[in-house]
Amino acid sequence: MFFQQRGGADGTQSYFYGCGGKGFAVAVDVVAGDEDWFLQQAEQKGVRISYVIDTHLHADHLSGGRQLAQQVGAPYCLHDSDQDLANFPIRALHDGEVLETGNVQTKILHTPGHTQDSICLLVTDQRRGPEPWFLLTGDTLFVGAVGRPDLGGTPEEMAALLYESLQNKILPLADTIEIYPGHAAGSVCGAGLSGKASSTLAFEKRWDPYLQMDRASFVRELVASIPPRPAQMEQIVAANLGRAA
Repeated sequence: MFFQQRGGADGTQSYFYGCGGKGFAVAVDVVAGDEDWFLQQAEQKGVRISYVIDTHLHADHLSGGRQLAQQVGAPYCLHDSDQDLANFPIRALHDGEVLETGNVQTKILHTPGHTQDSICLLVTDQRRGPEPWFLLTGDTLFVGAVGRPDLGGTPEEMAALLYESLQNKILPLADTIEIYPGHAAGSVCGAGLSGKASSTLAFEKRWDPYLQMDRASFVRELVASIPPRPAQMEQIVAANLGRAA
């Protein structure tokens, strides 16, 4: 298995991974302008990009996912709740679905809270073993923080959804799971993000304060710490939906 994390100047983290032996790859949270980097990596590794996935409809940056998918003839994937919102066809992803790419499996976990459509990707390398290896957490869980709850509904309701997603979908996973979030420090998609762009679930359970709170405290503290909204958010969301702002 190969795995690459690509960091941007604004703290955005994109991912490229897959099965080199059988020639399959997955691109996740591609930023507009980075499409050529993914094409170059695929060519160097001799793999075909089988899926291009966005972990949610981004509000802080333009996505390059749809453009990359068109260039390589792969499906552009979002959670199925986006089917009626996007002004273009998507490959709808469903909670619990498993994408097969050679020896690498990607399980979809629907984790609403940052946005209604947020997903995490639980990845297993079958050549390494049957247990999942790492989790791409998008904007659901960061190193030392969690996603902001005000971009997809009322903050209190979304914060409660995020609490349930964390408690029911992520925290029950094995402590050894590696965590790779969609952002590190410098992003406005959460407050208090670490500059470290990866962690383990065990470390986050010990040190991320939000993972130690009860529901009422979690909602109260998260809503109280919401950072300013991303610049030009409405235009970015509209563009990522394929619509005029």
